[in-house]
Amino acid sequence: MADRLMKVNAYTTFDLVDATVRGHDFEEEAFAVLNATSPRKNPDHVKLQLELDNMREEHLPAHMEEVTLSPKEARELAADLEKHASEVEGSDGDD
Repeated sequence: MADRLMKVNAYTTFDLVDATVRGHDFEEEAFAVLNATSPRKNPDHVKLQLELDNMREEHLPAHMEEVTLSPKEARELAADLEKHASEVEGSDGDD
């Protein structure tokens, strides 16, 4: 990702995940960076960041999505992710 907006280093949560960008008249698969972070000084929120590799994606300019979560919201998201991970692990793959 030559035109990257996010700083990616050893502390980045996931530096390469599969992602999809979808609009009304397009859908493209791309690699992405997904990161969860909080401020180093006086942490008061959790930030979830997602940046798709725009080297192949032609519909959107380079951009990054950010969601700011309270500690309670971050825990709710973590619990929901755990629930769905357990469902996928327990599935036989049939829909």
